[in-house]
Amino acid sequence: MSLYLRHWKAHTAVHPEFRLLYIKSIESLKSATGISHTRNLATAVEKSEPESSSFTFSSGGEVEDEKTKKDGSIFVKNPSASTRDTSTVTMPMSFMTGSVIGKRFYKQVSTREAEDGNGWSVMLDYRTLKTPSKRPLKLPTLSLAKAIAAEWEYQENDGIRPFMMPLMQLACTALERVPLTRMKIIEHLMKKFNQDLIFCRAPGDNDLTRGVYEKQVEKIDPLLDWVESEFGFKPVVYSSFFGGKQDDGLVNVIESLLKSTNDCELAAIDAIAAAAHSLMISIGIFRGKLQIEEAIELIRLEEDLQLDRWGLVEGGHDLDIADLKVQISSAAVFLGLSQRS
Repeated sequence: MSLYLRHWKAHTAVHPEFRLLYIKSIESLKSATGISHTRNLATAVEKSEPESSSFTFSSGGEVEDEKTKKDGSIFVKNPSASTRDTSTVTMPMSFMTGSVIGKRFYKQVSTREAEDGNGWSVMLDYRTLKTPSKRPLKLPTLSLAKAIAAEWEYQENDGIRPFMMPLMQLACTALERVPLTRMKIIEHLMKKFNQDLIFCRAPGDNDLTRGVYEKQVEKIDPLLDWVESEFGFKPVVYSSFFGGKQDDGLVNVIESLLKSTNDCELAAIDAIAAAAHSLMISIGIFRGKLQIEEAIELIRLEEDLQLDRWGLVEGGHDLDIADLKVQISSAAVFLGLSQRS
């Protein structure tokens, strides 16, 4: 972990609180999921993965020979002046879903400015990293490139684990999915808007939700007041699972905000909203109203009250908490690092 910390401390400008909470979240998830047991299964998982799980190596745009395509073997030439700048390695499609995608094949991770001068690239030894769709991984800032390089550097020799690289996954989403499906992403977010978590209020006269209403008033009402002052429309609060209808003016201004975002911003907002079940909490982080820990507290408000009352189930609730911390903190860090100063 020391190398991972050195990368971020030396090269990223994200707020120290964000960086620390993100690293703690990764470590808690690693501990909760029993990563040591996963290592023992690395070989078995690799054998069960389809051919699409193999990394693809190319040099100077050359096409791989038939033998390489057939048996998945990898032939790597020593770097030379003519091939150093054109050699690439493409991640497999299973990177976005797989648990282990092969053993570590590189020794050194570095960053450099993209060949066209527009963005920054991650280098695995002398090879430029590409996305699963074989597009150059060009990141908007050096800070984000250094953070993603740290994720690759932190990988163990016995297997590359995508679930330990949330920033890399968000980068692939921003570069590949968002440009093609931007309007569908926005439509999906707005479709869920009326059922947003912060608009739902627990009934105050129900024994099962005793204390929840008071806690929501204490913790969520300040965010509702901020929404009104920030966007000029008072949110409608309801106590039905089916939701209520928000003012058309508020709906339109939030939709306009989403349309004005760049690809990295929309990818981060979508990731936070999916984990939080709340677009407004995601926008609160995006606009600087909420810190990571404040957002997590709001998301888990009702469930934490239930845990205080009935107790925590080990291997269940603790995993959910660790996973939520990773999802929210990684997306918030990605958002901060992707913004050009």
